[in-house]
Formats: sequence, C-alpha cells, structure tokens
Amino acid sequence: MTFSIAAQVGDAFGVAVASKFPFVGAVVPQARLGVGAVATQAMARVSYRDTALEALAGGADAAGAVAACTGPDEGREHRQLGVVGVDSQATYTGSACMDWAGGVSGREASGGFAIQGNILTGRDVVAAMERAWRASAGGSLTDRLLAALLAGDEAGGDSRGRQGAALYAVKPGAGYDACGVLADLRVDDHPQAPQELARLLKINDLLFGVAEEVLPLTGDLADEVARRLASVGHDKGGDVGAALEAWASEANYEMRMSSDGIDTKVLAALREESS
Repeated sequence: MTFSIAAQVGDAFGVAVASKFPFVGAVVPQARLGVGAVATQAMARVSYRDTALEALAGGADAAGAVAACTGPDEGREHRQLGVVGVDSQATYTGSACMDWAGGVSGREASGGFAIQGNILTGRDVVAAMERAWRASAGGSLTDRLLAALLAGDEAGGDSRGRQGAALYAVKPGAGYDACGVLADLRVDDHPQAPQELARLLKINDLLFGVAEEVLPLTGDLADEVARRLASVGHDKGGDVGAALEAWASEANYEMRMSSDGIDTKVLAALREESS
C-alpha cells in the first residue's frame, strides 16, 4: 500500500512516505536523534518503530533491528520494514506482501538509505527512488527525501493511486527552538499527496530553517526593503532593521532573522507579499 525511504545524511535521519492510504504519517515513519530512522508498512506493525529504534540504541546494527522486529512476529511475512542506523541499513519485505513488493538498501559517504514499497506499479518505482536519492547527493536530508519520493510517484508509485504522504526528519539543534525536528509534515487526505507534501516542505523550510544567504541591508536594498515593509504596514520611522524585525515576527520568519542583514528567502517572501 506504500512506498517509502528511510535515510541518513550525516547526523540527520528521516523518512518520507506516500500511499493510497490516509493518515499514513501516523503509521509509517519514525526517527530518533543520534539513533536512526524506521519505516514500517504493508500490514504495518506500529510497534516495529520503537522496537527497531531501541535495538539500534542498544548497539544492534540495522539487520539486527529488523530481526528484533520480525523474529518474534508470526505475521512477519505480511510486513515490510526499512531501517537506517548510524553505520548500517537494511530493508525487509515479507513473502506474503502484495505485488509488486520489494526494496533496496545501500550506503554512500553521507550515510545509509533503505527504500521499500508494496502494491506498486512495478520495481521501477524503487529503482527511480534510488536513482533520485543518489543523484541528489550534497543536498539536505529533507530535500533528498522529497526528491526520492517524487521520483517514485512519477514512476508509478502506489498502483491504487494517491491519498496520503508524510515526511519526518530529525537533526541535532534543528527546528523550532532547536528542538531537533527538521520536519514533521503530514498530508492525510489529498488527491495529489506527494505534490502537496512538497508544497508544505517549502513552507516548513522558510519558517523553521536558519538564515542561509544573508544580504547586508545597505544602499538600494535597504531602500527597497524599507519601501516594501511600509507598504505592508511596517514603518518604524526609517529604522529598517526594527521594521524588518516587526514584520518577520508577525509573519513567523523569526528563525531566519540575522543581525548581518536579510536572508534571501525572507527577502523573496517580502517581495511576494508586497508585490
């Protein structure tokens, strides 16, 4: 019913998943800081998530984490599981999973990945996801997870259609108030769920990402920013810095604020709002 990727980029771990199944984000993905990421699907057993992560935290490799889940489970042949740890990865597909079902796992310099799917249009879905993951090397974890998911969707995805999608990722110090959550996004019921997930990720990155490319607020740029801020009701008597801070707080962009100037993504958002 589902295709997913669990993966690692450095100290970041996460899962992206899509399915003709609503609320898939409540069932499939989990990740833990410093430990790894897990995707449980097919006749999903939600307890696999905690079991696998506890096994990894206790020193098992990904194959050992899979064994800890499937070994005592009489229904294991109906399950599918992807596990990525700090230095290992594994994917499991039970023999009774509905066609087409299978997966692939591997490792590159930045970390491991495990891709799996069931009731897919064919093996091309998993192959397309792996190609997209490898082709996006050098990008952020969330961008790469999304690229792989969209590639799988474009290759055919779930043979029954689209409905739910989710992306969950963690990284030390990331996210709002440095809570460690890079993204926690769910599309519970949408006819184009993977594309809707892509839209939400852009918003997530804008609100919860940190300042990247910062331009100094001087000269013509300072004049433009002051003019645009005034047009949306933020004029602090010529104090462009104070006006920018007030607008950014109102728009929820405070995490991208910098004392050195204005982040290019914040600038783009201001230009769009004031156009």
